[in-house]
Amino acid sequence: MRQGTPAFRKANISLFAGGFVTFAILYDVQPLMPVFSKEFHVSPTVGSLSLSVTTAALAISMLIIGSLSEAWGRKPIMAVSLLISSLFVILTAFSPTFMSLLGFRVAQGIVLAGLPAIAMAYLGEEVDPTSLGIAMGLYISGNSIGGMAGRILTGSITDFFSWRVAMGSIGIISLLLSAWFWRNLPPSTHFTPRPLRLKNLVFSMLHHLKDPGLLCLYGISFIVMGSFVTLYNYIGYQLIEPPYGLSQTIVGWIFIVYVTGTFSSTWMGRLADRIGRRKGLWIGLSIMLAGAVLTLGDNLVIKIAGIAVFTFGFFGSHSIASSWVGRRAKTEKAQASSLYLFFYYLGSSVAGTVGGVFWTQFGWSGVVGLIVILLALAFPLSIKLASLQSA
Repeated sequence: MRQGTPAFRKANISLFAGGFVTFAILYDVQPLMPVFSKEFHVSPTVGSLSLSVTTAALAISMLIIGSLSEAWGRKPIMAVSLLISSLFVILTAFSPTFMSLLGFRVAQGIVLAGLPAIAMAYLGEEVDPTSLGIAMGLYISGNSIGGMAGRILTGSITDFFSWRVAMGSIGIISLLLSAWFWRNLPPSTHFTPRPLRLKNLVFSMLHHLKDPGLLCLYGISFIVMGSFVTLYNYIGYQLIEPPYGLSQTIVGWIFIVYVTGTFSSTWMGRLADRIGRRKGLWIGLSIMLAGAVLTLGDNLVIKIAGIAVFTFGFFGSHSIASSWVGRRAKTEKAQASSLYLFFYYLGSSVAGTVGGVFWTQFGWSGVVGLIVILLALAFPLSIKLASLQSA
């Protein structure tokens, strides 16, 4: 499929919707963490588990589901994944205890893996290489808008009703969009099913883990996602406390800055196609670092501007790195993408929870310090990646 054709547009709109659902139901708990801490009497670090357990389950599940798609096909698994995940969101709204909520969130993470584990492989197979950058950017744009909408809706609805009504609403919206995805995504035409062999899966993953270029990309994915989730996990705790004292609705609406990610993923995807992926990645990482430092300012406007800059850099970096994996991996692209996302969501779980310790001990400056350390580690990896002439 080439840019400008009807099939290209249909596939991109469908995957945009799939990305929207994925991020909306994955991150709808993020603005609710202070609410969970208060209602269930848990610390910020424990409250962050409402997201961390989901991303951890997602990371592990993707390693298997990506391989299942090699035998069962791309579209069926993606569609079923979205539908069942949406149902789990609705069930989460009825959680009587925090432990039961975590149980539903684990189940959701296991099932939800179907779309992110396969979407990049689907695009890599079905989209012409000259149009892959923009296609990947549009898919990730759906991620950013879904993450923004999920946070805004849950924050606002929680203030007016309750977090349970908010979660139920997100689940119903996601269920409708998932049904639309199933009906409209074009079936694979360049996919050849292969028998499922677990032994081959292990060897395939070991093969990818021996590739120094892919290892660098996996490390970068861990870092950028870990940094991103850490910032968003704890910014709400700071903003509802003095001197800001913002309401849950206002905190939710601050996530409107996600719209910068919608723009940056597409724009930086095109930029990388023009100036090269290496330079584009360096630019994205530098923007993230600058945005994190800006959030140290006490002025609320400067702080929000820093969040927007940070978000812009994150989605641009992720767009470039994720499309790079598809180009770097010559065989078993689904497994290569699954490994990328394994480290991506592992970073979310590990750094997102560790950030709670830094928040408790050092406040917001501690959270930003952790992010700066993580991003500083990404630059040597990007330099190593640039030194590989075949990358």
